Amino acid sequence: MTAPALTLVPVLIDGTGTRANARTATLQSDLLDRAARDDYHHWLSTAAAAGGCVRPIRLRGTVHDVDAATGEILSTFDTGAMPDRVIYTSCGDRRASVCPPCAETYRRDTYQLVRAGLAGGKGVPESVAVHPCVFATLTAPSFGPVHTRPMSKGGKVAQCRPRRKASYCAHGRRLSCPQRHKDTDACLGKPLCPDCYDYDAAVVWNAHAPELWRRTTVTLRRRLGRLAKEHGVRVWLSYAKVAEFQARGVVHFHAIIRLDGHDPADPGRVIPPAVITAAQLAAVITDAARATWFATVPHPARPRGWDITWGTQTDTRIVKVTAAGEITDVAVASYLAKYATKTTEAVGIIPVRISDGNLKIYGSPHSHQGRLISAAWRLGHHRHQDFEALRRWAHMLGYRGHFSTKSRRYSTTLRALRTARADWQRRRHRTAEQLHLEETTTVIAVTDLAWAGRGWRTTADAFLALSAAARAREHDRIAREEMANVS
Repeated sequence: MTAPALTLVPVLIDGTGTRANARTATLQSDLLDRAARDDYHHWLSTAAAAGGCVRPIRLRGTVHDVDAATGEILSTFDTGAMPDRVIYTSCGDRRASVCPPCAETYRRDTYQLVRAGLAGGKGVPESVAVHPCVFATLTAPSFGPVHTRPMSKGGKVAQCRPRRKASYCAHGRRLSCPQRHKDTDACLGKPLCPDCYDYDAAVVWNAHAPELWRRTTVTLRRRLGRLAKEHGVRVWLSYAKVAEFQARGVVHFHAIIRLDGHDPADPGRVIPPAVITAAQLAAVITDAARATWFATVPHPARPRGWDITWGTQTDTRIVKVTAAGEITDVAVASYLAKYATKTTEAVGIIPVRISDGNLKIYGSPHSHQGRLISAAWRLGHHRHQDFEALRRWAHMLGYRGHFSTKSRRYSTTLRALRTARADWQRRRHRTAEQLHLEETTTVIAVTDLAWAGRGWRTTADAFLALSAAARAREHDRIAREEMANVS
C-alpha cells in the first residue's frame, strides 16, 4: 500500500477521526523513527493482531492464565511490557464502507456459516447437501415509481419506464423514462416525482420488516406442518437470511431456506422424507409470503395504521449443491456473504445517529435519502414504542433489524468461528511447554483490560501496519490459488 493509496482509506489516527493525510516530510520522519527502534518487529507483530483494521481499539491491562482446578496463576501478560504499552484489536465492524478489512473477515465468516448449512462441515453433517433447499428473495412493495435498470431476457439493458403516451402526475412531472441507465447513474432508485412518493410508508415498512419476516416464518412453518401431516411425516425448517438495502432506500431479504427431517435426538440434522420436494417447498414459501401481512398500530399521520406486506417480486430458486445449470452452494453462500457486509451503501451511508443538531444536514428535503430520514424523524415523534424507535434508527432509514440472522439449527455460529480463529492465533505464539500445559490442564484466561483509545497513534504507524497487513493478505491469496491449482 502506497502513501497516496493510504490517503483514500478512512484511517482513524489517534481517535481524531481524520484521514491519514499528513505531510510527506512528517510521514517520512515518523516512518524512519518507528523503523529504527529496537522493538520495531515486536511492535509490528502486536499491530498485526488488529488484522489491518483501519480504526483499531487500543487496550491496556493484564491477562492471567489461571489453573481452573487450583486457582494458581500460571502466567501473566502485562501490556506495560509492549512497545506502546497497549495491545491492538480490530474494531469488528462488518460495514465495508467503515472498515474494509474487518468487513472482509465478517464476509468470510458468513460465507463459511452459510456454506456449512448447504454442504456440511463446521459440525454440520454432509448429508444436508441432499436436503430440499430454496434461495428466496423477498422485496418491499412499491411506494411510488422510481428509476430502475431492468434487463431484457437477452441480458441487455432495457428502457427504464417506457410509455407510448406521456402521462403526468398531479405535480406536473412526467411518469415515464425512456433512458437505458448505466449502473453508475445517480438517478437509480430515485422517485420520478418526489412529491408523490410515499416516504412515510417506506420508513414504516423498514421499521416493521423484521416483524414481517418473523410472521412469515411462522406462517411457513404452519403450512409446512400441515403439508407434512397430510403425508404422515414431520419436518423441520432451517434458514439463514441477510438484509440488503435497495437503491430506493428500503430493505429486502435474501434467504436460504432448508427443509430438514424431524428427529428429537438430533433435530434439524437428519434427511427429510422424500415426499416433500424442493419445488413444493418453493411453492409454500411463495404462498406464505403472499398471505402474510399485518397492520401497524394507529398513528396521527395514519389513524388506521399502515398495512405491512411483501412486494409482488418474490423470487424462489431451488438450490442444488454443485449441480450443473443450477445455483450452486458456493454461488449462494458468496452472494449472501457479500450483502452481509453492506448497510446503506446503495443510498449513501450515514456515519452517525440523527439528532436535532444534525437533522438539517442529513434530513435535507432536496435528496431522496434526506426525505426518508426526515420522514423517520417526524413519525418518530409519536410516543408509541413502535414509532419512537424511528428516531433512534433514522440514520438507517427506519430499519432496526439485524443484517445477518439464522435459525438455531441451520449451521454453526459466528461466535464458534471467531473462537476457533482466536484459539489458532493464540496457539501459534505458544511455546511447546505452554501447549503441553494447556493439553493437560484446564486453563482459564482472566482478563483485566481497559480502554486506552481508538485508532493508530500516528500516520506512520497506520502506514506500516496496514502495509504489512496488505502484504499478508496478498501472500494468503497467492497461497490459496497455488493450493487450488495443485488440487
